[in-house]
Amino acid sequence: MVPAYPCKQNVMMSDPEPSPLLEQLIGQPVVIDVASLYVYVGTLSEMDHKYLILTDADVHDLRDTTTTRELYVLESKRHGLSSNRKRVFVSRHEIVSLSALEDVVE
Repeated sequence: MVPAYPCKQNVMMSDPEPSPLLEQLIGQPVVIDVASLYVYVGTLSEMDHKYLILTDADVHDLRDTTTTRELYVLESKRHGLSSNRKRVFVSRHEIVSLSALEDVVE
């Protein structure tokens, strides 16, 4: 059975053209949620059709903690970034959501 409203998965993140909306976030701290049990918090520095590149980033494996994704992100906003990577490439195909860290609601 074919869905009534077919859609492409992650169209925004897999589009080969850079998004002007994402370009506005370059140089700002961002939160990237991915399909796996990781969350990325860092400064969006570059992007291409395959990757978003964060600098001074915290790559956090949620399997290593009892905290939730939301609580971890909130704590990152409150207490600042605790980077464990100088630079990290995040595959655009894995991204579920992206927001500026300043847009995290307390």
